[in-house]
Formats: sequence, structure tokens, C-alpha cells
Amino acid sequence: MPYKQQQITSVRKWSDKTFSLKTTRPEDFEFKSGEFVTLGLRPEGKLIARAYSIVSTNDADHLEFLSIHVPDGPLTSHLAHTKEGDGIWINTKATGSLTLDYIKPGRHLYLLATGTGLAPFMSLIRDPETYKQHERVILVHTVRTVPELAYRHEIEELCDDHLRYVPTVTQESFKTCRRGADLFRSGELFDMLDLPHADPEHDRVMLCGNPHMNQEMTDYLEANNWVMTNYKGVGNFTVEKAFVLAKGD
Repeated sequence: MPYKQQQITSVRKWSDKTFSLKTTRPEDFEFKSGEFVTLGLRPEGKLIARAYSIVSTNDADHLEFLSIHVPDGPLTSHLAHTKEGDGIWINTKATGSLTLDYIKPGRHLYLLATGTGLAPFMSLIRDPETYKQHERVILVHTVRTVPELAYRHEIEELCDDHLRYVPTVTQESFKTCRRGADLFRSGELFDMLDLPHADPEHDRVMLCGNPHMNQEMTDYLEANNWVMTNYKGVGNFTVEKAFVLAKGD
């Protein structure tokens, strides 16, 4: 695989479980908003790599990633302790099913994320092309604790009539203490935002998060006449299936 060694330029701790890091960008490396790459470390000489969605935009001079910290995780147990100046290996082949190519243009684009599944959507909401293909983007991010709402203040600053943001927290007191997927399925989400209920003819959905959320939402959408993008063609919703665990395990 085409791995290239890069340098970590900054590390930010969001909570005791989540952190983000910025790295230098390999020369001539191209990717689309919403894609992921594998990155890794060589703690004992052997490369340990995992898939990570790219948080930064495709025109940035750096790369940015969001990760959870699993104490006994083969990679994250080391990655969580990296610091500015440390080396990191990045695979320069980007891929993924959360790009604008994987859904038809439409009215409202719903981005449903749990935990570090937010990462690809950060790239998308920073990309002007997303708003050219959709009248409005609604980002729904569900986490367990308030500090895990990574990038919260930046997202709030980006919000306008074209971008709406619904952060939800499930295990602490917060304005919205519900799972985003539940809000979508019950219709409460649309009432909260004073928007028409999502319609597969006009609207689009992207899913990225824990396997349970991805599957329950996929089942719900397909049971309600939504069509997932696959080898047969581009549909009105898509899900990132490349991650068996949360980013980075």
C-alpha cells in the first residue's frame, strides 16, 4: 500500500475518550470530502493501521482526523499519546461512500452521526459544493457526554439558513437528551427544526456511526421507500460500511 510518513502538527483533546490531530499532507495527495484513509504508527517496528475519515477539506494544506481512545486498542492506545512532531504513516489512497457522488442532489441533506462518525461530515459541511447540491444541510450528532461534541463551537459558527445543527447527548443533562436516530424516525426532528418531514423523493440521508445506528436507520429508511446507493446506482441515502467499530477502534 502507498503509505507515506508524515508529521503530526497538533493534537487536541476533546474529552477523556476523544481527540483530534492534524498532520502534514502528503505531496500530490487528493481526496473528496467525506472519504477516509488508513493511517498508522509503528510502535514496535510493525505498522498498525486503521481507517479514519478525513475531517479537513480537500483544499486544506493539512489533514485532520478525529479519534476515540480505547485504552487497549491496538492503534488508539498509542495514537492517544502522540504529540506534535511525532511521525505518522498515511495511506494516500482515499475512498469511502460518504461523498456527494453517492447521493443524488436534493432538497435537504440529513447527516446523522454518532461519536467520531462526525468526521466525514465535518469535511462535507465545510465544502461549498455540498450547498450547491442541496438547499439545506442538517447535521445531527449524538454522543454520550457533552465534551464529546467535538467541533461544536465551529459548527455553531457555520450555521445559517443553509446549515442546521442538532447536537444530542444521551448520558448527561443537555438541551436534547435523545438519540438522533430516534428523533428522525419519530418525526420530532423535523418539528424541532420547523421543516417538512424527510421525503425520499426530495431529501437525502447520510449515515456514519456505530453499527447499531447504521443498521437500524438503514432498515427504517428501506422500509419507508428510501433507496440506498449500491452497485445498481445512486440512491437517496448512503451509509459508510467500512468501519466495523468506531473510527480507530
